[in-house]
Amino acid sequence: MPQFIFAYHGGKAPETPEEGAAEREAWKTWMGSMGTALVVPGNPVGLSKTVSASGVADNGGANPLSGYSVVEALDQEAACAMAKGCPMVISGNGSVEVAEMVSM
Repeated sequence: MPQFIFAYHGGKAPETPEEGAAEREAWKTWMGSMGTALVVPGNPVGLSKTVSASGVADNGGANPLSGYSVVEALDQEAACAMAKGCPMVISGNGSVEVAEMVSM
């Protein structure tokens, strides 16, 4: 079955411990809903640098990565349907880029 990477963009740090707990629970519930389709739960990522022929920039690009996961789905449409349940998408605080992983 094809695998897809979910590249998370955006999000925001919780302002209170209660908000943080609610956010963690939302992610846990969403990830649990994917069952065995969630191949690699992934992690949030720290600040990134962009490496190009021009050098190294500290800004992480126009839309910096904030985390990742890997899922299995029948096709990209099915993977996108799964991504719609992401807490960042539902809250409007971020987006999920969905790309098929191609074997080489």
